[in-house]
Amino acid sequence: MPSGSLEDLPRLNADVPWDKFNPVDYISHNYRSVLAADAEIIAIVRDHFSDHFRRFPGRPVRGIDVGAGANLYPALAMLPWCEEITLLDRSSRNVDYLQGQLDFYDANWDAFWRHLCQNSDYAAYSRDPRERLKQIVRVEEGDLFHLVGQERRWTLGTMFFVAESISSSETEFEQAINCFFHYLEPGAPFAAAFMEESEGYEVGGLSFPACNVRRAQIRHTLRKYATGLRTTSVGELDKVREGYKSMIVACGYRRT
Repeated sequence: MPSGSLEDLPRLNADVPWDKFNPVDYISHNYRSVLAADAEIIAIVRDHFSDHFRRFPGRPVRGIDVGAGANLYPALAMLPWCEEITLLDRSSRNVDYLQGQLDFYDANWDAFWRHLCQNSDYAAYSRDPRERLKQIVRVEEGDLFHLVGQERRWTLGTMFFVAESISSSETEFEQAINCFFHYLEPGAPFAAAFMEESEGYEVGGLSFPACNVRRAQIRHTLRKYATGLRTTSVGELDKVREGYKSMIVACGYRRT
C-alpha cells in the first residue's frame, strides 16, 4: 500500500462540480461594489491596455476572457479595443449568468466602468458600453484544457483567478497557464490575476479547490510564455476573505 491518504491527493479540475457554482452568491461577496483590491487591479490592467493600444491604434482586436465566471470587468477592460470578445467558462450556471448580462448588464457593473474611465482613453470611448457589449461579446461554454487542439487565436487576453482556482494540482496550474498563452497570438497583450497562497474558497455553501502558489512560482511560470512581464501584489492588507496571502496581477505580452 502506498503511504499517505486520499486527502493528500490533488483535487483535479475534472472532479469539481462546476455546474453547481452559484454566480449570485459569488457576486454578492465579491462584485456587488468595487472593492479596494479590484480598484487596484482595474487601474493596472486599464493602463496596460491603454498604453499598448495608444502605440498601436486601429488594429483589429479579438479578445478572450478565459474562465470568465461571474465577472464582467475583464470584458469591460477589453471593450474599447475589441471588435469581438469571447467569454469562456466551464460552468453552465456561469454561462447562463453571462448570457443574461448581454442584453443589459446589472447596475453594479456601472461602478467598475467608472473606475476604468479614470483613464482618459476609456473616458473618451464614445460608445455606450452596454450596447457595445451586447454587439460584440459571445459567451462560450467550454473547458480551457479542451480548446488547445483548435486553431483559434486571440489578440488580447485576460484570465482572472482561474489557473490557481480550478484545482489543487500544481501540474494543472501550469497547464492552465500554458493553455491561456496557447490561445493568444504572438505579441498579444494580456492581463492575469492570481490568489497567492490560496487555501481554497467557498461559494454558495460548496467548497472549491485552489493551488497554493507563491509569487515567485507565478512569475517563473509566466516567464516561459511572456515578455515585458510586470507583477504586482495587491490587496494584502484589505482581504476579501480568509485563506490567502495577496492577489498577484500580471501584465505583459505573449512571447513571439
